[in-house]
Amino acid sequence: MEHSDRFLITGGAGFIGSWLAESLLDLGAEVYLLDDLSTGNLENIQHLMEHPNLHFVLGSVFDVKTVNRLMEKCHSVFHLAAAVGVRLIFERPIYTLTTNVKGTEIVLESALRYGRKVLISSTSEVYGKDTPLPYGRFKETDDITLGISQRWCYAAAKALDEHLALAYYRQKGLPVIICRYFNTVGPRQTGAYGMVIPRFVESALAGRPIQVYGDGNQTRSFTWVGDAVDATIELMIAEHAVGEIFNVGNDEAITIRELAFKVRDLTGSDSEVTFTPYEEAYGKGFEDIRCRVPDISKIREYIGYRPTHDLTQILNKVIEHSTKKLGAGVPV
Repeated sequence: MEHSDRFLITGGAGFIGSWLAESLLDLGAEVYLLDDLSTGNLENIQHLMEHPNLHFVLGSVFDVKTVNRLMEKCHSVFHLAAAVGVRLIFERPIYTLTTNVKGTEIVLESALRYGRKVLISSTSEVYGKDTPLPYGRFKETDDITLGISQRWCYAAAKALDEHLALAYYRQKGLPVIICRYFNTVGPRQTGAYGMVIPRFVESALAGRPIQVYGDGNQTRSFTWVGDAVDATIELMIAEHAVGEIFNVGNDEAITIRELAFKVRDLTGSDSEVTFTPYEEAYGKGFEDIRCRVPDISKIREYIGYRPTHDLTQILNKVIEHSTKKLGAGVPV
């Protein structure tokens, strides 16, 4: 990557966006961040603000003039701006739908105007509520089945984002890449919107009950944020990835029940692990995905991707970061 490379990151003050910005700067690129701070946080990028190649713009992807101005300056755009987190999605469905669909449309139209490559941030949520059979891992070619619960509005919006992006590629020739991220985790992630690992770690360190939603037998996998960011950059610069969808994740599976006890053990906490029905946590009609683990053979084939961190390593880094914040008197 050359110093002359300029990238726009929408949602750049968010968890993944901040890590992506840091990596691109380390590679010598010039980086423009656009974020309205609705779910992003300046604290995530505070350590980057004095970097001569970092430009932060407080604004929204709904502001067409701002998006166009930044798009004209940059060679490519990582579109990460989105309403995220199970709790936020369930409590604010209109905001979720409009932010994710309208924002993506504006970014795609601007990228088309200036001929820029776009990487669209999607989600494992789009696989819906079916359990992947018979192999136990979701493939990019699998069908999508969504339920009628309001919980699926985020998945529906992201699925529409994918279709819209691919339509721009096929009909108008816009170069696009789609990444379906599976539970990306690491320091700077907040538990405020329902993210499970920071929520468990915060509770364990504070000596509060570690609250599991549902029976805890739902299966998940977790991806080190550095692995997700490296894959994202590699896919952006891989010409043969254009027009394709990729799972970005780790295929190491664990139940949420096991995760809760693992966090307790690694923190040395004596917190009780409790179980709360979904309806009590989120309200009537909530549905969850019983199994969400990726097949990562496609991304391995395209860019040689292999996760570098297992779950224990990921948890230890999150715990270390959270412990340092607590030691400094900063809430986690």
